[in-house]
Amino acid sequence: LHPGNSALIEFLMKKVFKMKKTICLTITLLMLFACAFTTASADELSAVVCVTIANKGTIPVAHEKVQVTDIDNDNALTVNDALYAVHKAKYDGGADAGYSSYYGDYGLSLQKLWGDNSGSFGYYLNNVSCWSLADEVKDGDCVTAFIYSDTDFYSDMYVYFDITETTVSENEEITLTLSGASYDDNWNPVTIAVENATITANGVDTEYKTDKDGKVTIKLGNAGTVIISAKSDTAVLVPPVCVVQV
Repeated sequence: LHPGNSALIEFLMKKVFKMKKTICLTITLLMLFACAFTTASADELSAVVCVTIANKGTIPVAHEKVQVTDIDNDNALTVNDALYAVHKAKYDGGADAGYSSYYGDYGLSLQKLWGDNSGSFGYYLNNVSCWSLADEVKDGDCVTAFIYSDTDFYSDMYVYFDITETTVSENEEITLTLSGASYDDNWNPVTIAVENATITANGVDTEYKTDKDGKVTIKLGNAGTVIISAKSDTAVLVPPVCVVQV
């Protein structure tokens, strides 16, 4: 441009300045939108998961529904988050006193469960053995973690009922099937029927026993909440749980 054409230069400079302001405003709005979207997504990262804790044959937590959030900030809801949540809600002293995890050779692993730091733990998601605590969970999932009773041979068998929660009337019969996690001759995982297991109601033995197919039909009389479980004279069982509202 000719240096004497000052009016044209001034006009173009104003245009450039206006364009810069528009670009800056657009970028700012995009950043604010992105922040708002990220915050909303983080807030929505939650689920209700049922958690059971078994401690050497006892059941301190039976199919407890807990609100799970991303406590370890890994942008996922995991078994670790679920176990932290149930300890925070149910353990005397909270999660800081009763629970911890760590990253080791096999990924995210349990260090302390229900105040026990022996390292003799197992944990299942929807009745399937977990790869690690980093396995993801969603609404309606069930997590079971347990401390081994047999710390010499780790022979505790993970067992479970086909029904984990139900409502019945007084003296109404309910039929349950008890299955267990086992291995075939080639060490492939298989599911077996658990026979001749004694059914317990709120920790008290009943006269009911499972048949050769793992089935049992029971009748509950008094109204209230009953925790149905099972034990065996011939095997060490991780106590299963069925919560019955009578």
